[in-house]
Amino acid sequence: MRAVFRSVLAAAAIVATATAALAAASNTPTMYEPDPALKTASMTELQARVRQACTVTQAKIQNVSEFSLTRKCDCYAGRTMRAMSTDEVQAYRDTGVFNDGARAKAFGAIDSCKLQRPIL
Repeated sequence: MRAVFRSVLAAAAIVATATAALAAASNTPTMYEPDPALKTASMTELQARVRQACTVTQAKIQNVSEFSLTRKCDCYAGRTMRAMSTDEVQAYRDTGVFNDGARAKAFGAIDSCKLQRPIL
């Protein structure tokens, strides 16, 4: 009986550790729910959302007003959305975050548009 209990306890510990490791490795917050409006948003609306996220994030990073970042974030959103494949756009619609391929393109746009990369 003790051997069975130890085996079950060991298996539970392995599952808990694996779950924690996968959650820690994920780029998506664990309790994040993507906005359902992403599913039906036009490309123009998606670009506007990316632009808004850029201005908010960059204003915090650079400690400047959001208004001062309008042109650079417009550059970033346009370049990023134009560079994304159909599959990358669909992944963004499904999850609300950029997948690895889109993230690489977004970092290229950050550099091209002379914005600061966020610390990950």
